[in-house]
Amino acid sequence: METIVGNQAVLTKPADCWPYGYDNSRRHALPHAVVFATTHDQIMQIVQLCNVHQINLIARGKGTGTTGATVPDRGGIVLSLERMNRIIEIDPANRIARVEPGVTNLELQQALKPYGFFWPPDPTSAAVCTIGGNLAYNSAGPRAVKYNTPRENTLGLRAVTGAGEEIKTGVSTTKGVVGYDLTRLLIGSEGTLAIITEAILKLTPLPEAKATFQATYKDMHAAARAVSAIMAQPITPCALEFMDGTAINMVRSYSDLDLPDNVGALLMIEVDGPQHGLAESTAAVIAAAKVDGVVSVKTAETEADVEKLWRTRKALSPALRNIAPKKINEDVVVPVSRIPDLISGLESLSQRFDIQIVNFGHAGNGNIHVNLLTDPDDFAMMERAHNCLDETFNLVLELGGTLSGEHGVGLEKRDYVDREIEPATLRLMNAIRRQFDPKGILNPGKALPEDAV
Repeated sequence: METIVGNQAVLTKPADCWPYGYDNSRRHALPHAVVFATTHDQIMQIVQLCNVHQINLIARGKGTGTTGATVPDRGGIVLSLERMNRIIEIDPANRIARVEPGVTNLELQQALKPYGFFWPPDPTSAAVCTIGGNLAYNSAGPRAVKYNTPRENTLGLRAVTGAGEEIKTGVSTTKGVVGYDLTRLLIGSEGTLAIITEAILKLTPLPEAKATFQATYKDMHAAARAVSAIMAQPITPCALEFMDGTAINMVRSYSDLDLPDNVGALLMIEVDGPQHGLAESTAAVIAAAKVDGVVSVKTAETEADVEKLWRTRKALSPALRNIAPKKINEDVVVPVSRIPDLISGLESLSQRFDIQIVNFGHAGNGNIHVNLLTDPDDFAMMERAHNCLDETFNLVLELGGTLSGEHGVGLEKRDYVDREIEPATLRLMNAIRRQFDPKGILNPGKALPEDAV
C-alpha cells in the first residue's frame, strides 16, 4: 500500500484508524488500516492488491451516512476518498461538471454559482458530505420534489470494479441509450459494486427568484390533503417540507414559536423560477394549500421573514438532539396520498409500544423521517423500540412504500430488505454483485441480504 500511495497515506496504528471506523449511525468497528487515495490509478492498484490477498475494502467519504454502510464490521481496509477533491471541469456551455468523489456538495455549489448553475441534490449535511457519498446513497434532500435525485442528475461515471477493472458508464450528453444503464445501477449501490472515481454531473440554471411561505393546519390529515392538492396542480414547488404535531410541540419546548396552540401540522413551501410569473405561480400553490383545516398561510416578504419562517424547522434538530441524542432515525417513503395513513399508523404504534415518535420530512415525494426517541442504556426501551421499528417497516410496505428514500440500507436495514424485494429479484441482484466483485471484497455484508450461494 505504501508503494502505491506513499507512507504518509497509510494508517495502521489503532488510535489513528479509530476515527475511520464509524459513520453517523451508532455503529463502530476498527479497520485494520486506512488508505488515502488521490488518483484513479491508485484506486485501481489498491483494489487489485486487495483482490490478490482477498482483503475487504470499504470506500468512505466524510462518514455522514446514518446506516453503518461505511463501518468495517468485517475488518479490512477503509479507503478514504476525501483527498480526491478536485473539480476537474465546469462546462457551462454543455451544462456539465466533472468532479472527483471527495468534493463536498457545498464546495461544488459554491464553484458553480458564478456560472449561474447548481447541482440539484442538497442533503441536510451538504456542508460536509461528499459527492461520492451523495452518489453512493442516492441522497437528494428537499429539492428532489422538483429537481429529482442524483440518479436523474448524473450523466456518467468512471469507476473501478471489485475485480480491479476500470469501467466508464453513461455519456456526457443528455441523451444516450447505447448499452445498459450502469450509471443508475452504481448510484445508490453503497460501494458494493465499484468505487466511483469521477462523475459527470448534469447542471441546472439557478432560478431568478424564489418565494417562501409557511402553511399551518389543524391536523396532519388536513396537511396531507394540502400536499396532494399542491402536487396535483401544474406548479411544482422546489421544497415542500412538513412537521407533524408531535414535532411542533417538541420545538415549542425549546424555542419561542409564533404558532397558535391549535396547529397540529405545518408545511414549509418554496416556489422558484423566473421573476416574471413568480407571483402567479406562488398564488396557485397557496390556493392549493388552502384546504379545509388550514389555520394560516404566511408569506415571507424579506430575507428576515424567510429566516423567521424556517426557524421552526431549524429548531427541530437541536430539540431532538437534546431529548434523544441517540434516537433511531429512519427515512421511509410512501405514496403522497398515504401520508395520513402512515402518520395515523405511527401514532398507534407509538402508543402501543410506549415510544415517542417524531415525524418530519419531504412531503412532496412522501419521504418521511421517522424518529423513534430512545435511550440505548435502557434495555427494555430499546427492545420495545426495535419491535416498534419492525412494525413500522411492515406498515410502510402495506401502504405501498419503500424502506429507504435517501439514507440507504447499509447494515441498519439490510435484514429487512427481503420484505420489500422478492427472492427472484434478490438472486438476480446478488448475481450482478458477483459479476462486479467476484471475490466479494467491496463492502461485504452491506445493502443486500446475503444469498445462500
